Amino acid sequence: MSENKGNMVPVDPDMIEETAIETVAKAQESAIVEEQPAPAPAPAPAKASKKKKGKKSCPVPVKKTTIGGQALIEGVMMVGPSRTAMAVRKGDGTIYVEEIKQSEKTSYFDKVPFIRGCIRFYKMLVTGTGALMKAADISEEGKPEKNKENVKKSRLDEFAERHFNVMMTISAIVGILMSVGLFILAPRLLVEIALKFVPEHLRELTWFNALTSVVEGLLRLIIFLLYLVFASKLKDIKRVWRYHGAEHKTIACYEAGLPLTVENVLKQTRFHPRCGTSFMFNVLAISIIIYTVIGIFTGAQPAWVNVAIRLVAIPIICSISYEILRFVGRHDRNWLCKLMSKPGLWLQKFTTEEPDGPIVEVAIASMQAVIPENKDDDNW
Repeated sequence: MSENKGNMVPVDPDMIEETAIETVAKAQESAIVEEQPAPAPAPAPAKASKKKKGKKSCPVPVKKTTIGGQALIEGVMMVGPSRTAMAVRKGDGTIYVEEIKQSEKTSYFDKVPFIRGCIRFYKMLVTGTGALMKAADISEEGKPEKNKENVKKSRLDEFAERHFNVMMTISAIVGILMSVGLFILAPRLLVEIALKFVPEHLRELTWFNALTSVVEGLLRLIIFLLYLVFASKLKDIKRVWRYHGAEHKTIACYEAGLPLTVENVLKQTRFHPRCGTSFMFNVLAISIIIYTVIGIFTGAQPAWVNVAIRLVAIPIICSISYEILRFVGRHDRNWLCKLMSKPGLWLQKFTTEEPDGPIVEVAIASMQAVIPENKDDDNW
């Protein structure tokens, strides 16, 4: 997911407008008509044939956009400077597009560095969760009715339909709690269990406290990596990763100044430096530093104190990680920033897959719905 956490609000069914499929089709058709035929490429020298297999020669970006997105069930959500839209491939093969109207009100804290990160992350999570739930339902539309016979809605389903915003917020909170439990608290609990077998006088040493924090951080990274590897093996998740790859490719095509056609998009790289995967890696990496520093100053503490410290420090870690992602994205030609972005780009091998033409069509439909009329409005 490319980084764009600004201007995002929870999905409200009463604020959703459906964009006719014919409109999307016309937009795609006009993009193809406007495309100028490229001159025939000059014959490549003999040495060019030695280029590594699988490498794509992508154009140098002419701009950096604030437009970002998220992969959905059979769809893609894109967030622009003034519009948010989701496009989903329905069961009958058509592309369904919804525009989610955004609130024009922004609080003071939405723009304050080291505070805005947490606010935007939460809004992104709520909006993305709502879009994910909605896409799952939309993707089933148009499928043969025989698959839906004798299926009664549960009370939970009926409640969710009546209180979509409530369910969306609850889902986002549950997602946060599960992530905190798996990636923040579980590694610390493993360390606490191991410390019971360590002599007490050793646990009082400053260097040992620092070492345990580092080990805890490495455990956190290992758990995160195993989670990505396991998820990438699941059939349904692999398809979502293909939509994730299409989202990145579409944004890269737009940043390269090329018409948004399937052919142009497929030529782009599926790895993007401002992806949410990179943000998650930043969070885990920064947590190692923050918790190590805290451990040096606080020394040995009871297990419940260590757990409480980690919970309190989460907003600080997320805020620092967000600002680092913005800085690296703005200076991605600097050698140090390139080096800092490499781990996140590498992890995208597990969170993205190469898409096909039909998947790219969905990403293009979503992208075209959020591109601003003024080309400078979405400059990074």
